[in-house]
Amino acid sequence: MVLRKPLVLASRSPRRLHLLRQIGLDPLVIPCDIPEAFDSGRSAGENAEWLAVQKAEAAAPGLHDCLVLGADTIVTIDGMMLGKPQDREDAVRMLTLLSGRTHLVHTGFAVIDRPSLTLIKGVEETRVSFRGLPPDEIAAYVAGGSPMDKAGAYGIQDDYGAVFVQRVEGCFYNVVGLPLAALYAALQSLHAVQSIRPENG
Repeated sequence: MVLRKPLVLASRSPRRLHLLRQIGLDPLVIPCDIPEAFDSGRSAGENAEWLAVQKAEAAAPGLHDCLVLGADTIVTIDGMMLGKPQDREDAVRMLTLLSGRTHLVHTGFAVIDRPSLTLIKGVEETRVSFRGLPPDEIAAYVAGGSPMDKAGAYGIQDDYGAVFVQRVEGCFYNVVGLPLAALYAALQSLHAVQSIRPENG
């Protein structure tokens, strides 16, 4: 994909960077230290979308003639919102809670056009069902450190986290961290897509 303007990714997530590169984009990365605190007055989707906007807005000042992308992912189960685990005990708690059950993954995204400041935002929801996870599997996964930077304490793309998942209903890439189809539609609405493939591709 070729955009009419450079893309800036306001995220530290290597998974989001990988997904963008998968569709032909190579953004400049400007991480933003926005506290990922949830507002109990908002739904999980609203929180994810709001945090995505905060990240994009934090990276946007001082940038010119570009597109700034922010994103945030939240997992929900039993009405509880799960972000990144605070420590290994918290990761074990989250995975035990998800074991053998179905949860929702919400990823909010926001694109700000510079210099017009036009904002396009959205949120995607995906249902994910886990098989039952024995305590030793959870312990081994957590000991490897992989869950610590992921909402819900797992990565569906991980070599081990992938075998936790029995079923995905909705956008797979949303669970990884960025709903690519919805993002593409947003970029189209901004008239930001110049070509769906490189001219030499």
